[in-house]
Amino acid sequence: MFDVLIIGGGVSSMSCALVLGSAQNKPFVIDKKIGVFTHQKNSSLQEALFNNAYGITPGKLGSELLSESTEHLSQEYPHIEQIPNEKVIKIEGEYPEFLITTNKNTYKTKIIVVGIGSANTFAIEGLTQYIEPHKKALPEKQRIQLKNIDHKVTEGIYVIGTLAGWRSQLAIAAGSGAAVATDILTVWNNGVQTHAHDSTR
Repeated sequence: MFDVLIIGGGVSSMSCALVLGSAQNKPFVIDKKIGVFTHQKNSSLQEALFNNAYGITPGKLGSELLSESTEHLSQEYPHIEQIPNEKVIKIEGEYPEFLITTNKNTYKTKIIVVGIGSANTFAIEGLTQYIEPHKKALPEKQRIQLKNIDHKVTEGIYVIGTLAGWRSQLAIAAGSGAAVATDILTVWNNGVQTHAHDSTR
């Protein structure tokens, strides 16, 4: 049983995983099992070029970021389980016990974070009832989002990045993933507002 499973290997999902990973020494996180599906085949980063993202050297390719982010996660936070090459097709159950079915396996988790793109080909069974037109995308692009209030779709299910209704911008996606990570840390900390960042002190 996972405590949280993150679906997606793009910016918002990896940002969420990194923030959760950096909280590993907090007493309420030590025993938590965290996983991320790093399926990246359809990520919009595959064709991206970054010249305007804070902290990223101009000219950085999105495809480079994809591979670097999974390596970063494995080096800094190896306790977070990366699940590559699996596509989620169905979600069943309700908080605090969900069953996630992929094209290869099934997994149990208490919390789900969905961070895949906003393409209208979205077809994860168990979440399609939350689909609505994307509120910040051009109508002709036919983008979708999942209905949510402050990233929360329903109890135990969060959505991040463009699928949460945010614009397709790296900094926005990263912030969305980090925001949900701190929301989850707050839940684990019995509702006490919590965040995680490293320091030179």
